[in-house]
Amino acid sequence: MAQLIRNLTYPVLTTDGGRFKAAVYGQPRSDGMWEGWLEFSPGTGYQPGTRLQTDRETVQASEAQLDYWAAGLEPAYLEGAFQRAHGVPLV
Repeated sequence: MAQLIRNLTYPVLTTDGGRFKAAVYGQPRSDGMWEGWLEFSPGTGYQPGTRLQTDRETVQASEAQLDYWAAGLEPAYLEGAFQRAHGVPLV
C-alpha cells in the first residue's frame, strides 16, 4: 500500500500560472526494496481533482533511504518529473 514519504517544499509553476505541490510516495516491494514516485496536487489556478503522478522514479533499500532520496530533490528535478507525470483519478 502506498504511503506518503515526504511533502516537498518547492512548488512546480506552470507556464499558465498554475502551481502544483509535490510529494514523494512509496511502497515496499516483494523483495524488501522500496519504490518511490512523485505526485503533484493542484494549487492555484487548477480544477480540484486534477492530480499528476509519475511512474516509478527510484528504488531504494529501505523506507529511510527513500526519504533520504526525497530530501535531496531539487526544483529542476521536480520540473522534469512534472513533465513525465500523467493524470490519475482521485479516489
